Amino acid sequence: MATRALGAHRTGVPTWLIWIGFVVLCVGVGFLSSLGGRMELYQEIARPSWSPPAAVFGPVWTALYVMMGTATYLIWRRTDGERRCTALTVFAIQLALNAAWTPVFFGLETFFAALVVIVGVWASVLAMMIVYARRDRLAGAMIVPLFLWVSFATALNAGIWWLNR
Repeated sequence: MATRALGAHRTGVPTWLIWIGFVVLCVGVGFLSSLGGRMELYQEIARPSWSPPAAVFGPVWTALYVMMGTATYLIWRRTDGERRCTALTVFAIQLALNAAWTPVFFGLETFFAALVVIVGVWASVLAMMIVYARRDRLAGAMIVPLFLWVSFATALNAGIWWLNR
């Protein structure tokens, strides 16, 4: 009982360590997926006039992954049973699609295929935002910036595909 009062899970693992685990998982997947291609490609291709500089992507994605990990931790902590299982399944699908986009865009350099993948990312982030919000309002709200960024990234990917077809 004393471990619960000190913020430990029933397994004895401190809850802050579980939170860090979710954050490291998200940031780690993002980092590993970035190893799957030529990042300098972004500077070499035709881009819409409203495209951000390459230096923006790293900090934005890092912040979004930290928020995603934190939101997922909240879902894990505040739900159980089938509600938790469903939410974590949606999270896993979204994270897998998210991880697939970078190697398709920067590795295969196939902008249309990347557009198809990012539409899947967009749909899965939308689903995650809805599922999380139904279980925990704060967790759902923490996914809103990710949804807005992926919406922007989808439009950017579409613009890049169009200009480089």
